[in-house]
Amino acid sequence: MQKFSFDQEEIDVDVCVVGGGMSGICAAISAARNGAKTLLIQDRHVLGGNASSEVRMWICGAHGSDNRETGILEELKLKNVAINPLKLYNTWDHVLYGECQRQENLQVLMTTSVMDVTTENDTITSVKAWHLTQQKFYQVTAKQFIDSSGDSVLRTSGAHFRWGREARDEFNESHAPEVEDKKTMGNSILIQLRKTDRHVPFVIPDWAHHYTEETAPKRNLSTPGDNFWWLEIGGMSDTIANADEIRDELLRIAYGVWGYIKNHSDGRGEKWELYWIGALPGKRENVRYEGDLILNQNHVEAEGRFDDIVAFGGWSMDDHHPEAIEYPGDPTIFHPAPSPYGIPYRSLYSRNIKNLFFSGRNISATHMAMSSTRVMGTTSIMGQAAGTAAALCIRHDASPRDIYEQYITELQETLMEQDCYLPWKTRDIPALTKVAKLEAEAENIENLHNGIERVLGDDDNGVWLDNGKSIAYNWDSPQTIQTIRLLNDSDLKWEKKMPSMLPKKDLPQAMPKMMLKNAQVRITKADGSLDVIDIKDNDKRLLNFNIDSMDVVSVALTNTQAWGMDRSHIFSFDVK
Repeated sequence: MQKFSFDQEEIDVDVCVVGGGMSGICAAISAARNGAKTLLIQDRHVLGGNASSEVRMWICGAHGSDNRETGILEELKLKNVAINPLKLYNTWDHVLYGECQRQENLQVLMTTSVMDVTTENDTITSVKAWHLTQQKFYQVTAKQFIDSSGDSVLRTSGAHFRWGREARDEFNESHAPEVEDKKTMGNSILIQLRKTDRHVPFVIPDWAHHYTEETAPKRNLSTPGDNFWWLEIGGMSDTIANADEIRDELLRIAYGVWGYIKNHSDGRGEKWELYWIGALPGKRENVRYEGDLILNQNHVEAEGRFDDIVAFGGWSMDDHHPEAIEYPGDPTIFHPAPSPYGIPYRSLYSRNIKNLFFSGRNISATHMAMSSTRVMGTTSIMGQAAGTAAALCIRHDASPRDIYEQYITELQETLMEQDCYLPWKTRDIPALTKVAKLEAEAENIENLHNGIERVLGDDDNGVWLDNGKSIAYNWDSPQTIQTIRLLNDSDLKWEKKMPSMLPKKDLPQAMPKMMLKNAQVRITKADGSLDVIDIKDNDKRLLNFNIDSMDVVSVALTNTQAWGMDRSHIFSFDVK
């Protein structure tokens, strides 16, 4: 008999991120950009998690256009606008894939599932993973681990975690049940419909539910809904252990619901056709880790003004009933939450495993707080915060708790420098920028130095620079500069969402009109020589240029062309 064993490959990195949803992508990219050798492990064949083509949930976040999430998430959305104007989900998958592939210091393993964790002295030393398509094991050692899996697969390390709903009196949460339980929010199968001019009858599969007026779910079935997010079950059981039977029942329900709508005698579904139906349920809740601080309802309602704020939320406490579609009442209660409210760093690392971060729906939060923090706009910026903190751990040879105790200001400043909005904080302006003489062919140029990089209510916080006009910094004596930083307006009033339903004709999306498209940066040296940086077809909100020059007397930015206006809107232009 021929013997055979599967190969095993060893990988050693600084930071290992488990889970390639939006949170994990942002965590991995941020860790790599901040100097850490990083590995991203994803168990699916595409990236994006609930936002991918497999599930197709749009990315929700804090309410209010002033509170849109920026940083890496906005960068990814803008890249999608640039190369995926028709908003195709399969192309969106590859936008995410491409940005991870091109990121220096970042390696990605797809179709790879973590199956074992090795822990010594309350520290994760390695994880073992199985690569489905290569039929190979990987043994991954790392100094820091980030669990962005949603299902908290690294909990076998011994990390403390929670499952279910807390009792009302544990954290004095008014919206919590009186008695704790293991109930959660359920999983959903999503549906995409396309508007048509014709009616083609739909044949319900014989294995699906065949609903009547009496047996149909007690939901709004009179018109085709957005994406049928309420096709939900599983909250009364275990959404991990019972994942397959939950999926099977969701498919039976989904095909039955669509058949009921499409073939209804009143014609409500005649001008719609089934374009896509998911095969992979999107999950909302199961395991949540315990950190040094457990975020709860009262923190959220008090605006979360933590000294260690590293991210923010602003989605309502969106508490789906655990009975889900079997519950005859409203499928969810939107308990009010302020927008924004702060999320503390202490909720993003384990209280008992020394090198474990987490970001996503599994952060250290009660069920009630998690009902708000779980949306992907919020988890993305928590991912960027966790990835940046992990890189700082590598830089300083520190633990996650050390970052809180010794380096929290550096973490916050780094996040703001990399276009993460931290409410109630302002970004420091570099000293070299402050001492320069600022000249601009624009009004309100003092806004360039106020440290706020978005419109907030009536406060513009930026400069409108006409096409062909310039901003310049001049120094009386030659200066050594390392970086030029430019941050322009990407129109945060526009959510840039992927579609839930498809109209008959959908106009291609275009880049934000006030965003800088073409520009030129001119660097004048003491000897009169000129270095020029040409910016063409810009699709980024934040641009950084490494200069490393020792005898600069002037740096000037000329706006050549905006994407759709005769002027561009710029929040910051710095030299350091």
